[in-house]
Amino acid sequence: MYLFFANTLAPSLTETLQRMAYILKTLNSWFWWESLWMPANCTWADLEDRDGLVFPKPYQLYATIPFAFVMLMARFLIERYVAIPLAKALGLKNVTRVKPQPNAVLENYFRKCTKHPSQSEIQGLAKKCNWTVHLVEKWFRRRRNLELPTLLRKFQEACWRFSFYLTSSIAGLIFLYDKPWFYDIWQVWAGYPFQSLLPSQYWYYMAEISFYWSLLFTLSTDTKRKDFMAHVVHHVAAIVLLACSWCSNYVRIGSLVMIVHDAADFWLESAKMFNYARWEKTCNVLFVIFSVVFFITRIVLFPFWILRGTLYLCSYYSSTMVIAYFIYNVPLLILQGLHLYWGYFVLKILNKFIFLKVLKRPTPAWAKTDGKNELKDDRSDDEEEDSLTDNEECTKNGSKNGCNVSRRQLLNNSH
Repeated sequence: MYLFFANTLAPSLTETLQRMAYILKTLNSWFWWESLWMPANCTWADLEDRDGLVFPKPYQLYATIPFAFVMLMARFLIERYVAIPLAKALGLKNVTRVKPQPNAVLENYFRKCTKHPSQSEIQGLAKKCNWTVHLVEKWFRRRRNLELPTLLRKFQEACWRFSFYLTSSIAGLIFLYDKPWFYDIWQVWAGYPFQSLLPSQYWYYMAEISFYWSLLFTLSTDTKRKDFMAHVVHHVAAIVLLACSWCSNYVRIGSLVMIVHDAADFWLESAKMFNYARWEKTCNVLFVIFSVVFFITRIVLFPFWILRGTLYLCSYYSSTMVIAYFIYNVPLLILQGLHLYWGYFVLKILNKFIFLKVLKRPTPAWAKTDGKNELKDDRSDDEEEDSLTDNEECTKNGSKNGCNVSRRQLLNNSH
């Protein structure tokens, strides 16, 4: 019987594998179609290393995946051995969250139904648990707070991003300050596509792509923001943009795109760090610097320098339009749309701070003040405060509302 099924299924399985192999081979040939990436009269053979000239190879991008895990290791070390001591030095304390007392009914409702029950649902749960309404509300507040990142956790994330963006900005300036295309955008296309790859360009690209891979890998564990999808689009567009520019040997213009973006990011992350540490004046100065650099690099230089070079100037060096022109420019235009999206929020905060003087200190779109003059991350979920301890609530309402909870359980959950 076994031999019968083996002889029957083996040919069909073999045929299926052969068809899949043929489809993958066809897709691979279509993807690397020379007319898709290369200018007229150019082939991939022309970009083989020769006479001391070195060109980017698509297979080199595979190295960005293991490099991304190296980035994650570096992040772990910086967050633990740099960010935590720095946070303590700045006076940022790690507040321990108060855990709600164990309750199977509320926990099941929290996980399967909703984290934000309505008032009628709270009243029903209170009757079911023989608790007061206030205790049920407090339980849900504390349970929600357990899933929110602490200020120390936000500080660690900002410290890691600040470290990378500052390092990449300094490295980018070192790599580019003596290159002619750093000052003359026309030089980006001089001699294209036969532009030799420099070792500095290789490591610059590998580091940037690996960093964005690492950010994608940790999206589920990092602090959730209200512009979560915008960040996903940004990271994916950045990886696609850099990968396509690498395959097409658009390395010169790609390096300019990277340094334009990194120039403002480390100012933003440093402002976040001091924001979390409540250093108001320092946060003010850093935010103003960030705003100026952001609008110069993202709203002025990027569209009128970078996009001008990729959308218009390239036509002077090639009489034939290649599909890679669109593959490369579409992510760039997406990034510019994100710049305008984030720039809108920065302008709103600047308007309030400078003209309306509503805020007592300038904060970017990721932070605003509430009535208690406490900074909040506008893109994060807000942490909720408890007004009374469980023990106080039980003492106040226990005999009247049937708060049948043991004293030991209440003390374990009080502030």
